[in-house]
Amino acid sequence: MIIFVFLCLGVLLPIGALTAGRWLRPHVPSDAKATTYESGNNPFHDSRVQFQVRYYLFALLFVIFDIETVFLYPWAVVYDQLGLFALVEMIIFIVLLAIGLIYAWKKKVLRWM
Repeated sequence: MIIFVFLCLGVLLPIGALTAGRWLRPHVPSDAKATTYESGNNPFHDSRVQFQVRYYLFALLFVIFDIETVFLYPWAVVYDQLGLFALVEMIIFIVLLAIGLIYAWKKKVLRWM
């Protein structure tokens, strides 16, 4: 029952906030709001900068291994209390991450040029 209540709140509150914002805001369309810069300055070139995919791959790998440290630290702090099951579970976790790293290495994701 409590899960249903939280699910309803999680769905209805954002919908209600978005609907209230749509009804309460002033609706004044203008051509200046449709331009790239709302200040009215005309752009002299494309304002969107294209990034290479390599940056995203490195960022994704960084996030994955950063999250790994977030999971490993609490495990290391209470290692004595957890027992053999937690050790096996963490070894499986590290092996899966190592397999992912080896896969990225073989696909030459880690090579910059």
